[in-house]
Amino acid sequence: MCTGVRFADDNGNMYFGRNLDWSFSYGEKIVVTPRGYQAPVAFNATVADPKPVMGVGIIVEGMPMYFDCANDEGLAVAGLNFPGYAQYADAPVDGTINVAAYELPFWIARSFSTVDEVEEALKNVTVVAKQVNDQYPVSFLHWIVGDGKRSIVIEVMADGIHVHHDGVDVLANQPTFDWHTENLRNYLSMDPRVPEPVKWGTQELSAWGSGSGMRGIPGDYSSPSRFVRAAYTNAHYPAQQTEEANVSRLFHTLDSASMVDGCALMSNGQYEKTIYTSGFSAKTDTYYKNTYEDPTIKSYHMSDFDLEGAELQTAE
Repeated sequence: MCTGVRFADDNGNMYFGRNLDWSFSYGEKIVVTPRGYQAPVAFNATVADPKPVMGVGIIVEGMPMYFDCANDEGLAVAGLNFPGYAQYADAPVDGTINVAAYELPFWIARSFSTVDEVEEALKNVTVVAKQVNDQYPVSFLHWIVGDGKRSIVIEVMADGIHVHHDGVDVLANQPTFDWHTENLRNYLSMDPRVPEPVKWGTQELSAWGSGSGMRGIPGDYSSPSRFVRAAYTNAHYPAQQTEEANVSRLFHTLDSASMVDGCALMSNGQYEKTIYTSGFSAKTDTYYKNTYEDPTIKSYHMSDFDLEGAELQTAE
């Protein structure tokens, strides 16, 4: 399970991040793909003028498989688990751009500068259920894509590709995005302010203190509950001015939906927890990341890597 968040500062600089929740790490690292790297694409999703990409992922047979990533023009994308709903094409379709599901975040960040461009391109895309190799099965995901102006959610289902405008700039897991936004209507009365005293008969009732207006926000780790908490926090967090304050906002917002070891038992007998939290600042082209074991937020600047070369680069 996972949670994704996006917001922009007063100057239109995007901050984009996600929690990756699972029972174990895949050995993911910071992976940088420079312009000159020739990625072994599965079908015909080649890019004429590739952008350098940085993100968190693994490298499998030369393919950078990003869990989340961004480019130097301020476009970011993250994939979140969507089992039971996602359904990809069994084979490539002639006349379309065919993208293996594991390639989609990389292809988006490699190819486009804005969400508008992504949305237009998806009109002629087929997402194919192809494994990168026998070790890694097809992951059934949906994706949040953001830039300095807005975000969208991409869901590939049995009846085709659905692109949703994401007005709350949040994504969690199943069910569908439109279900999650409809569910937010159950929480219209939530408010950061302390409720005013009221009278029931002759008895005056007053709130215990701050936070009372939030009573009813769900606290469990299910996807609907995490979506509500992240959306509430993202909507009410005060605007910040500096890079440091906005990164702090991003990580605190994601922390409101993070998972703690020992609380959510999976069917495999292991507990799910937030393996890592990552974030991208389009203001400084910087990736940030911490892990469950080490909450210290580490920073990785694009300018510290060779963005014009032909070799993949990694950092712990």
